[in-house]
Amino acid sequence: MGLIRGLPKLINASGGGRNSKYAPKSIRFQRHGCTNRPFYHIVVAMTSRDKNSQPIEQLGTYDPIPNVYNEKLVSFNFERIGYWIGEGATISKPVAELLGLSGYLPIHPNTYLFAWRERRKVADNEANNDDSKQIETNSNQ
Repeated sequence: MGLIRGLPKLINASGGGRNSKYAPKSIRFQRHGCTNRPFYHIVVAMTSRDKNSQPIEQLGTYDPIPNVYNEKLVSFNFERIGYWIGEGATISKPVAELLGLSGYLPIHPNTYLFAWRERRKVADNEANNDDSKQIETNSNQ
């Protein structure tokens, strides 16, 4: 039962076990940082494991809070991402959106929807501002 001469069978250092080679894996975010200052590692982890469990491999980082230059910093190891996609790892939606924005994958449909909604908001705000200016000019005359 996993005992070798009275010692329990040790699991490997990557956090896997006997069946980890065949278990489904996913490329997803793992949250780090403080309560009001999130920072994410992009990792490969077994799908069935808890989100805070030890990952198999770290593939990149993502800092969602804009820095002084209004940039959100992202780093990827595209070579290893390609390897894990080839091994059959699934990609979570948020990571797929980032990979689409970076040009590695096709742009995710959620990105198109978000951009369309933002353009619509801007157009509505401009229309409302134009209407209010016309009302003010008519009332002043």
